[in-house]
Amino acid sequence: MTVRVRLAPSPTGNLHIGTARTGVFNWLFARHHNGQFILRIEDTDLERSRPEYTESILQGLRWLGLNWDEGPFFQTKRLELYKEAVQKLLDQGLAYRCYTTSEELEALRETQKANGLAPRYDNRHRNLTLEQEEAYKAEGRSFVIRFKIDDDREIVWNDLVRGRMSWRGSDLGGDMVIARASTEGIGQPLYNFVVVVDDIDMQITHVIRGEDHISNTAKQILLYEAMNAKSPEFAHTPLILNMDGRKLSKRDGVTSISDFQKMGFTAEALVNYMTLLGWSPPESTQEIFTLEEAAKQFSFERVNKAGAKFDWAKLDWLNSQYIHSMTVDKLIDLLIPFWEQAGYPLTEPRDRSWLEQLVVLIQPSLTRLVDGVSISQLFFTETVEYSDEANTQLKQEGSTAALKGIVSALENIPQLSESLAQDIIKQVVKEQNVKKGLIMRSLRAALTGDLHGPDLIQSWLLLNRIGLDKPRLLEAIKTH
Repeated sequence: MTVRVRLAPSPTGNLHIGTARTGVFNWLFARHHNGQFILRIEDTDLERSRPEYTESILQGLRWLGLNWDEGPFFQTKRLELYKEAVQKLLDQGLAYRCYTTSEELEALRETQKANGLAPRYDNRHRNLTLEQEEAYKAEGRSFVIRFKIDDDREIVWNDLVRGRMSWRGSDLGGDMVIARASTEGIGQPLYNFVVVVDDIDMQITHVIRGEDHISNTAKQILLYEAMNAKSPEFAHTPLILNMDGRKLSKRDGVTSISDFQKMGFTAEALVNYMTLLGWSPPESTQEIFTLEEAAKQFSFERVNKAGAKFDWAKLDWLNSQYIHSMTVDKLIDLLIPFWEQAGYPLTEPRDRSWLEQLVVLIQPSLTRLVDGVSISQLFFTETVEYSDEANTQLKQEGSTAALKGIVSALENIPQLSESLAQDIIKQVVKEQNVKKGLIMRSLRAALTGDLHGPDLIQSWLLLNRIGLDKPRLLEAIKTH
């Protein structure tokens, strides 16, 4: 048997972290078994589906490296297939037209509520005669299509994550609507029905999805049986929770995968972290791995039943590890969009070699890519703002004289190098008979506006290459 799994997002919003994590688990399982990963876009919610959300889903999956083998398939292009399947169930007497009005359904719910009963349809139109149906049609009533559910039936399956699962037919809310209201013909088929038709048609062997879908599974198993198809195996993965143990939501600062991109997370770190949201590798101390490495070890025996708490600190740590080990060329390419968005000039004299020198300097300090904007700001602006510490340092006795000595030494140097920079510092220390610490602190304050930051000599060299070191030194002398 060839393993075939599917990710079936709805384009009613951008690709969310929960859907993406489901995609990761499907991808890992498929690759572990040399199977196929199918992408299906469930776009039958015509009012809420948007092309831009579809594009967000496709772009997000590509960015994460979750390449699919078939698709994307769109449900809106398969409506005739669904309607044919509905008609077969009608012909076999497994489904029927229900003419109950919304007012009658509301009255039923109110009666059940008053009696302390759970809301459910009472199957009142399951056995209408032809005469009754004709009478309802004459009234101009529309009808939905309902699938018959036996209240006495027990539905059992072995969940690959949760073990034996059992539901009673009486717990499923009565006969299930599988197609929307229509006055003639068959209305638009609904979610629980069309996913089963799709999974049968696409020969899906394993349905891997979040535990919030468990309540749908019993209904879908009954539909597989009604259509004489073998049910796939099911695996219901834990939900992603916030640190307080509640379901993750936008209130927790978590939205779409594209937002994680904008926050400066790398695809490799984010997808690595998602593999750990509910799954642990056999070597429990291993935390950093590629998708391919995780796929070799992936199994549902190591997927947790309990919800997976989303830990921002852990994600930040993972992201920093990927950034720190990245090649300089790759990191430059990832940082350029952030610099461009910030309006930083990336033209001469800030050429590729200058950017390489900058990235080598700031790389160890980066946690997220977006940090590259704030950390490197002083290399892209003409002037700097002085911190209180820097101002205090520049007013120290001997500071101005030291800076004047450095400016004077620079007059005879067309291009600064590391050794020349060190020689200038030694020269000023000797000429002015001051401690090296005073020179270094004053130089850093003048060049960067702060007493803390990346390596001073390398920062100086970068500023010298674009002609900003001498103007900043002169400005510090003038204002202090």
